[in-house]
Amino acid sequence: MPNHIFGRSTKWTLPTAVKGDGCYLIDDSGKRYLDGSGGAAVSCLGHSDAKVRAALHDQLDRVAFAHTGFFTSDPAEALADRLIAKAPEGIDRVYLVSGGSEAVEAALKLARQYFLETGQPSRHRVIARRQSYHGNTLGALATGGNEWRRAQFRPLLVETTHIAPCYEYRDRTEVETQEAYGQRAAEELEAEIQRLGPETVMAFVAEPVVGATAGAVPAVPGYLRRIREICDRHGILLILDEVMCGMGRTGHLFACMEDGVAPDMITIAKGLGAGYQPIGALLCTEAIYEAIKAGSGFFQHGHTYMGHAMAAAAANAVLGRILDDGLLPRVREQGAKLDAALRDRLGQHPHVGDIRGRGLFRGVELVADRETKAPFDPARKLNARIKAEAFAEGLICYPMGGTIDGQRGDHVLLAPPFIISDAEIDELTTKLATAIDRALAA
Repeated sequence: MPNHIFGRSTKWTLPTAVKGDGCYLIDDSGKRYLDGSGGAAVSCLGHSDAKVRAALHDQLDRVAFAHTGFFTSDPAEALADRLIAKAPEGIDRVYLVSGGSEAVEAALKLARQYFLETGQPSRHRVIARRQSYHGNTLGALATGGNEWRRAQFRPLLVETTHIAPCYEYRDRTEVETQEAYGQRAAEELEAEIQRLGPETVMAFVAEPVVGATAGAVPAVPGYLRRIREICDRHGILLILDEVMCGMGRTGHLFACMEDGVAPDMITIAKGLGAGYQPIGALLCTEAIYEAIKAGSGFFQHGHTYMGHAMAAAAANAVLGRILDDGLLPRVREQGAKLDAALRDRLGQHPHVGDIRGRGLFRGVELVADRETKAPFDPARKLNARIKAEAFAEGLICYPMGGTIDGQRGDHVLLAPPFIISDAEIDELTTKLATAIDRALAA
């Protein structure tokens, strides 16, 4: 049978997913796969949620799409209201898009336009962190600090500077407290602002818990508060990217709430639609919105499918499940059980260096030597082997390489559905441990 799909790789022949059942996906041969990573931290409600499916059926019978150049819609208005009711202090407006990269791209453009509208045209520079990932459109890719993703597209990328990540396992010294290390890491932002010239910097972009490129690395206590203080001192916008770690993934609807920080903008996606529809959003403060309103009155940006009624209906239903059905405390409870199970299975493994994360967002970092934290040779492609062995076992997980600097290091990211049971946590950790051992033995 001919195949005309241009997939992610020309080298793979993939099974066909035909059905979802709770935390499992089922292929056309009948094999079941436990979705231990929610795809890419997307499927927070699993693959057969009755309430979300019913909401989509209902909306389809009303109206599927009305272009936002002409209309708003009830689902979009309701979604914005619900998000703002739970958002950090000062966040007051929602700009709906179709995914995470679009949300970050919109944030960058809104930041630039904000400074133009407020008479600060010299502000155009963005500072982010090494080993961050903020999306695959050109602006978002330029902002991200993962060298493997950036390298071949470098001539197309706008200049962005990167400071050190907040990466306790690798960078905190033995004599530092978490708080002292966090302050030291945050001061790199101050130094970079001074190097560039404060009057030229418009935004600092960071993930509160770093996802794909580093494996669920949370900020240490006090780090983001210090970052907020530095941004405020220089009139720089703080953009927090919660595309992967937000919408309940860490046990809080917005991950930054655990850090006690309110940004100027937040980007969300993935868990907002839970995979049932493609949707993302940029949230911003009333001050930013009012600056545009008092100036040109028009955000010079937009996409055809932004504010899509079906997507907004799905997101409303997803938020209803998360907020009304007690899933946030469940994420914290099951997240603690997953952490305990990982430590029980892998805590003393000779090649597991670190187990970390928050809620149902967990990372396992692999090392060649636990004492020195030396990584495996990248040529070994350990992360790819773990992914293949896990998949063969019937487990979907999210291994990546280049954990340390875009080239060296291996980790496995886990982000299972919020509905995961105790038995499924046991299945996940058992299959992951088996996959790691088989990959290491290969």
